[in-house]
Amino acid sequence: MNPKKFALFLLLCACSVSTAFAQRDTIGVRTIVAKTAQYINAFPFEKVYLHLDKPYYTAGDTIWFKAYVTIDKHQPTVLSNVVYVDIANSKDSLIKILKLPVANGVAHGNILLPANIYRQGNYHLRAYTQYMRNYDPDYYFNKNITIGNSIQEGINANIKFKNAGTKPVAEISYKETGGTAISNRRVNWSIANANGDEVAKGKATTDANGNISVPLTEAANINLQKATLIANLETADRKEKLDRFPLQGAATRHDVQFFPEGGELTLGVGSKIAFKAIDESGLGADIKGTLVDNTGATVAQLQSQHLGMGVFTLTPEDGKTYKANITFADGSTASYDMPRIKPSGISLSINNADATNIALKITANEPYFSANQGKLYYILAQSGGAVYFAAQTALNEKTAVSTIPKEKFPTGIVQFSLMSERGVILAERIVFVQRNDALNISLSSDKKTYTTRQRVHLQVAAKKGIAPVAGDFSISVVDESKVPFDEENETTILSNLLLTSDLKGYIEKPNYYFLSKNANASADLDVLMLTQGYRRISYRNIILNKLPQITLQPEQNGLELTGMLRNNSGMPISRGNLRIQIPSKRFVTETFTDMEGNFKVSKLDYADSAEIVLNARGNVNSRNLVISVNGDPFQPATKNVYGLDEITNIDSAFKTLLVNSKRQYDNTHTLKEVTIKATSLVKKPSYRDYSMLTGLPGMADQTLNGDRFKDCPNLFVCLPSNLLAVTAQDNNLYFSKNMSNPNKLPIQIFVNGKVVDYPYLNSIAGRDVEIIEMFKSDGVSSINKNYQSDGIISIITRKPPKGEKITFQQLQDMLPKGNVLNYNGFGYAVAKEFYSPKYDALKQGTFGGDLRSTIYWSPKVKTDKVTGATSVDFFNADGRGTYRATIEGFDAEGNLGRYIYRYTVK
Repeated sequence: MNPKKFALFLLLCACSVSTAFAQRDTIGVRTIVAKTAQYINAFPFEKVYLHLDKPYYTAGDTIWFKAYVTIDKHQPTVLSNVVYVDIANSKDSLIKILKLPVANGVAHGNILLPANIYRQGNYHLRAYTQYMRNYDPDYYFNKNITIGNSIQEGINANIKFKNAGTKPVAEISYKETGGTAISNRRVNWSIANANGDEVAKGKATTDANGNISVPLTEAANINLQKATLIANLETADRKEKLDRFPLQGAATRHDVQFFPEGGELTLGVGSKIAFKAIDESGLGADIKGTLVDNTGATVAQLQSQHLGMGVFTLTPEDGKTYKANITFADGSTASYDMPRIKPSGISLSINNADATNIALKITANEPYFSANQGKLYYILAQSGGAVYFAAQTALNEKTAVSTIPKEKFPTGIVQFSLMSERGVILAERIVFVQRNDALNISLSSDKKTYTTRQRVHLQVAAKKGIAPVAGDFSISVVDESKVPFDEENETTILSNLLLTSDLKGYIEKPNYYFLSKNANASADLDVLMLTQGYRRISYRNIILNKLPQITLQPEQNGLELTGMLRNNSGMPISRGNLRIQIPSKRFVTETFTDMEGNFKVSKLDYADSAEIVLNARGNVNSRNLVISVNGDPFQPATKNVYGLDEITNIDSAFKTLLVNSKRQYDNTHTLKEVTIKATSLVKKPSYRDYSMLTGLPGMADQTLNGDRFKDCPNLFVCLPSNLLAVTAQDNNLYFSKNMSNPNKLPIQIFVNGKVVDYPYLNSIAGRDVEIIEMFKSDGVSSINKNYQSDGIISIITRKPPKGEKITFQQLQDMLPKGNVLNYNGFGYAVAKEFYSPKYDALKQGTFGGDLRSTIYWSPKVKTDKVTGATSVDFFNADGRGTYRATIEGFDAEGNLGRYIYRYTVK
């Protein structure tokens, strides 16, 4: 029977809402389109993308970035005026949180990487708006950042794994930078699980080749994929080289998953089945194999085509079952059963190979067709929540086909859904539409070859088609001899905003699909679409009016300060007067509380950690008033979605950049003559100074020096991220291992020996902290019993040096006053300017040479709307080789663009 052509029609969003659904338990396709349009208007999607100056860093370096905050069709957001950027370590503890002002959809900033804070390892960089926190963190900007540290560690360490039967072993090799083995040195090692708890430990001594073996048998009962091996090598000067190695590659693990097109296999209906194979590291693995039925007959050949992914076809027959016999690259084999087969069903298949049209096909098998002949079915296609195509057809034939022009859709992911007239999703398929309509951006230089320290003039041109456009861009120039790029694994404005930001989970080598040199990229991208999940919207929830819970509103008014005014008995003060002063900004304003005693001041602008003074002295009985400020909202650390990008052997992977970093450090740090004088020991502050805490264990489980918090606006924000395996929730701190326990108890906090609650830490600036000690046990103090707590944190603030006189005013300031509150606000991070040196060709170079790896960075490149052009100027460093310039950005209409230009320095 010839397939029947769909009765397809495009629907306009101005359709009226039908009431048929409530009356007949059906719903019209026009109603679905209208409801979806209402939904996306009420709950728009924001995205954030960060353009970084380079893909990896060294301690002592600076991460330079520009944030592009978009909405709808990648247009500059009009929703949020604040963006958050934070970085967490491998233990999912936040180290730095930045709050940046957004103007016209962009913001820029930088993160300094001090060597004493950023040890060598993998870090999790995130970016999001407060409004985005209402949705899944998978949709934030997430990126794994690898940081090497050659300043404190002049030793290279590499790890490899062996599996001798059921006894996995890790072998660590230590060598000096020049390649000499480090022999006969002690190494203390331990293994920590995902919560940071130690599950095994031991000692070893390096052999003549600088190697040690660490048995992983004791840790075999935990998930090695999420465990970490910590190794401390004792160096010649009695210091330590600390290395953290993820153990995700330690356990032998192969797996293959199968994904029928549309969601399920249907008896008698030919279907594409995609598969994805992964190895022990969780990354794609090449495989080959055969698909056999229950009689042993081979019905299909399987072979991966890209990153462990591939596709084959199968027409399930009645009475037969199927399994795949797989051979992995290491020679191991395994068998996998195919997904279940529906005896009665309807399928959706799409061919996206044509450059101009999408071929769509619906097929029902005989039992399903007999039971549903003549019923209506809908096809909806949406991208970014907006429905671009909607159609309906009656099931009058078993097969119906149609072609849809790709010009109806924007570039990016399009979700096709087959739906019954009752609004039930029967099959779904996502495809990637490539319109090749990105901004045409180009870079050109006045020369193709330069000398070191020579001035470079880069001309920028931006067009949409042939028409000039006014665009907002950022440019990074990097010395590729120091920072080699893996182009396929880059995170770009195209791969992020068009692909990964709309998909949940990890995408391996996302930029591969956007490189024109890859002839098979389009076919490989379609297989990725078959294996990946997409759940931006749920039609069923929209039809049933199940709307998302929006608990955090967009920050459209910039910085806000909220809190409450009460009397000393706890009763709120309505219509109370408050005077707010920001001394550093010479800003003063007044406000009044509402009937419940709450106050809010919006559209503030102050730097991070700025002092804010709140004064309620202008009220009746002001001495009896107490001001409290609500804590600034922040997003707790989440698991690194891109944890599979973690680099295990950092020393060898980024050797050129690490060697260059060490040379930079040596050139800028020369030894000075010092005179050593005898001095008396100064007693350090400790919890033992307070009688209530003297019963605690003799040694704290974690001790944090106050210098660690010198850049912290207040401890409420910074403390949880610096404590190991501690989580903040509902204005309390808990040990992470107890979070699933409904009867969990909070950690009790003491400040200078006095009991306080967690929100109290809003009033303590990081620069005022002397020492913080955390205890998992209360020893013989009975604190946990007395305060119904589980664990203790002792915070000691800085005090004037002994013998130093203080003024009467300083004494007054030290006394607590409820009606005056000095608050350290979590304000905007101050973005530094990238230093670009200017050289005089007639003068000699500076001592030590210019060893920069990032040659130039500018987040403020804007093209003219008439000519679409602009230019930038900078000077080369002393490195010879290829310099790579990358420009990214967008225009006001949401058109994205990216371009790479290279020139040579001799």
